[in-house]
Amino acid sequence: MTTSTPIQQRFNQLRGEGRCALMPFLMAGDPDLATTRSALLALEAAGADMIELGIPYSDPLADGPVIQAAASRALGSATTPGRVLEMLSSLKGQLTIPVILFTYSNPLLNRGMESFCRDAAAAGAAGLVVPDLPLEEAEKLSAIAAAEGLDLVLLVAPTTPSDRMGRIAAASRGFTYLVSVTGVTGVRTTIENRVAGLVQQLKGMGPTPVAVGFGISGPEQARQVRDWGADGAIVGSALVKVMAEAHAQQADVAAAAGRFCGELRTALDAA
Repeated sequence: MTTSTPIQQRFNQLRGEGRCALMPFLMAGDPDLATTRSALLALEAAGADMIELGIPYSDPLADGPVIQAAASRALGSATTPGRVLEMLSSLKGQLTIPVILFTYSNPLLNRGMESFCRDAAAAGAAGLVVPDLPLEEAEKLSAIAAAEGLDLVLLVAPTTPSDRMGRIAAASRGFTYLVSVTGVTGVRTTIENRVAGLVQQLKGMGPTPVAVGFGISGPEQARQVRDWGADGAIVGSALVKVMAEAHAQQADVAAAAGRFCGELRTALDAA
C-alpha cells in the first residue's frame, strides 16, 4: 500500500472537515527572498492550507502582467532556483504546510529532472507544477518526482478535449489544476460559469482533488469556486499585487499578505 503524500494528506483532512483548500501563490524573491520567507510564514499563520511558490523565469508563458512583473523584480534581486531552494530549506521545522514549486521546463531541464526533483524534495517541497510541460513529457517527470516523494500536478484548461482531460486527470498527482480561463494568469472581475461544469466533469473522472486557479481576484470569487464543488482555490495575481503595493508603500509586505490571506480564509469557511 502506498503512503499518501503531504498534499494528499492535506486534501483528505480538509475533505473530512468539509472545507475548501486555500492555496495562495507568491513569487519567490519578489522583492527579495527574506521577504518571501516572512510571507510564507504569514500565509500559513493566516490559514493557507498549501502554498504555490513560483521560481522566477525570464520567459513565463502562462503568466499575466502582474506575475511577469513579479518574476522580473525577483530576477533583478538575483533570485535563482538554487537560492529559492536554500530559502525553503531554512524553513524546515517552521513551515508545516505543503509547498508546491511552480516552475517552467527550461530551468528544470537545465538542472536535470532527477537533480531538480532530488534537490526540491531535500529542501522540503511537496509538489511541482510545470505549466509548459506537455502531457507526454509529464508522464516521464511524474515517475521521477514520485520517486522523491513529490507530486507532479498537471493542468487542465477550458479548451482541453474531454478524452485528453481524462488522461491528464489520471496522470496528475496530489490534485488536478483547473485553469479557469483561456489565456494567462491575472486578476479578473468574474469567473466564467462554465468552470462549474468543468469542476464536476473532472471530479467525475476519478478521486483526485480539483483546485481552480488563474483569475480568482478576491474572497467572493474564492467562495464561488468552493460552491461549484472545487476542492481548492488558488489565488496568485491578486496576492502578488497586494504584496507589490505594500512594498511600493514601504509597508510590511508579509503582514499585507497575511491580511489578504485571512480575508480569503474567512470567505472560504463562511456558510
